[in-house]
Amino acid sequence: MKPKTKVLIIAGSDSSGGAGIQADIKTVTALGSYAMTAVTAVTSQNTIGVNAIASIPIKNIQKQITMVLDDIGTDAVKIGMLHNTGVIKCVHKILKKYKLKNVVLDPVMIAKNGTKLINNSSIKYLKKLLLPLCNIVTPNIPEAEVLTGYSISNKEDMIKAAKKILNMGPKNVLLKGGHTKNKMIFNILATNKGIKTFPKRKIKTRNTHGTGCTLSSALATHLSQEKNIVQAAQISLEYVDEAIASAPGYGKGFGPLNHLVSFNLKTINVPIDPWEELLD
Repeated sequence: MKPKTKVLIIAGSDSSGGAGIQADIKTVTALGSYAMTAVTAVTSQNTIGVNAIASIPIKNIQKQITMVLDDIGTDAVKIGMLHNTGVIKCVHKILKKYKLKNVVLDPVMIAKNGTKLINNSSIKYLKKLLLPLCNIVTPNIPEAEVLTGYSISNKEDMIKAAKKILNMGPKNVLLKGGHTKNKMIFNILATNKGIKTFPKRKIKTRNTHGTGCTLSSALATHLSQEKNIVQAAQISLEYVDEAIASAPGYGKGFGPLNHLVSFNLKTINVPIDPWEELLD
């Protein structure tokens, strides 16, 4: 089997392999595309928490990206951990220069154990520079609260926040509902056509390390393979759900997912425009 498309990943490294660029590579590969990388930071971590973060020099990050683009090119870009303002400005400049498409931004801000991974100045530039260049942004509830200033506790709050983030410039927003304490999870897709809700029953497990990285990489992969945004979102959410359900159970804390579950999944057929309500 040959790779269907090429996906460039710009993100931080996770030494435990469950999240970050390691999870991204596994996801892109498992879903049938070719993964390329630019490492923005090196973390020392495991399933229990993050112990240290070392930033990669900006010129090195720039070279990693441009060397790939000038030679191989890419059909999609997944952006994860951008540790400081300088890195954000660097990535913004490259996205504009190369006019890259299918840009998926996972606004990584807080680790599973609560460790803050980005400062307030960086958040401001993330919103101003990168959001308008994205095909889709994939915040979880704590990240959406930081981006919007809203307090989010239910589905209605999520829709309100997703619409506000959409007004910041991205073409689409997928707000993830996994942080709610309810038995049902609602993932909210907001676009300029309307709102689509993806409900699911929460799986009782600690094996959720790298879910955001995996979802955003799955989205980038499916978009590169010319799925429409609703198809890409539903298939990616299904993949993550199954990867959580069949997790290997490694580690003493929040364990990694089973990225190889893709080999057991069937293709999901999704209608082109199943919108539930129009945006205001």
